[in-house]
Amino acid sequence: MSQAAQVPELRDWIERHLDPLEDRDPAAGRWIDDSVGPALTQPAGEVRPAAVLVGLVDRPQGYTVLLTRRADTLRNHTGQIALPGGRRDPGETPWETALREAEEEVGLDRRFVSLAGLSTPMLTHSGYMITPVVGFIREGFALAPNPHEVADIFETPFGFLMDPANHEQRVHEFENGETREYYAMTHQDRFIWGVTARILRALYERLYGAALA
Repeated sequence: MSQAAQVPELRDWIERHLDPLEDRDPAAGRWIDDSVGPALTQPAGEVRPAAVLVGLVDRPQGYTVLLTRRADTLRNHTGQIALPGGRRDPGETPWETALREAEEEVGLDRRFVSLAGLSTPMLTHSGYMITPVVGFIREGFALAPNPHEVADIFETPFGFLMDPANHEQRVHEFENGETREYYAMTHQDRFIWGVTARILRALYERLYGAALA
């Protein structure tokens, strides 16, 4: 479907390409890892369940994606661009985690979020199995970043993020000489890479039928 389609049609089309809201073990099905390359088939060791909210904000000019820049004081992934989310608490579903974390991190009232479904789970090299929860956010909400976790909140056009021409493949070299390819997307002065870019790339692959890679 063209991204110039009317918003109600685009919304319905997106929902049809997502998995239903079902609480299941992501490691038991199809999943990807957080780098470029073929999907892995078996997690190594115990994984920690987590979830993020891929929040599509309904704006007059079209959908945007709600993103954050992590606080400079955090121990891990300092200053990186992220989707609201975090580790799942015992007994939580992925969407409960995503909504709770969005409230805690950016003050998003869950009453403004209409859940649509689940995208492809992703295993990170740090041992988290992340379930992306896609939800539509209607206008009228107010945000307040948690200064301990979030340095900035912003929105990036959904059409830009779903355009494969904007999906860069880069290579990171570790101190031990190993290398790993990863996706990156640069919009204005925002450099989106790593886990967040991979989740967005996987959503593109799911929606537009590209091979998982």
